[in-house]
Amino acid sequence: MILGIGSDLCNIERIEATLARHGDRFRNRVFTEREQKKAESRPRAVAATYAKRWAAKEACSKALGTGLRMGISWKDMAVSNLRTGQPVMHLTGWAAERLAQMTPPDHHAIVHVTLTDDHPWAQAYVVIEARPGPAPT
Repeated sequence: MILGIGSDLCNIERIEATLARHGDRFRNRVFTEREQKKAESRPRAVAATYAKRWAAKEACSKALGTGLRMGISWKDMAVSNLRTGQPVMHLTGWAAERLAQMTPPDHHAIVHVTLTDDHPWAQAYVVIEARPGPAPT
């Protein structure tokens, strides 16, 4: 069953300008160390990589039904990539607590995320699904 859906569209040039203006203060407030390493390892797509992750965090907060309020922190939602390149959303802190509250008894939640960019836009969709039974190990 679908518990939540969120989407976000982010302007890459806006993120690029924010990075130029606020630098590490912005990076450290919004992105985990792992997310920063990923973005900084892509010299030709630094801003686009940050913009996709920004959009993913916004989309995830919408799928959680809260938006960025109610105690949720930017770093409570983080995107990494599998070796195949597939993005994966990780929830900690308040975001993980909210997900647990949303998940029906005897179910486990799966957070699906997809990212794309086409300059000057970055886009993310997040779908939160509940499946019966315990989470696979």
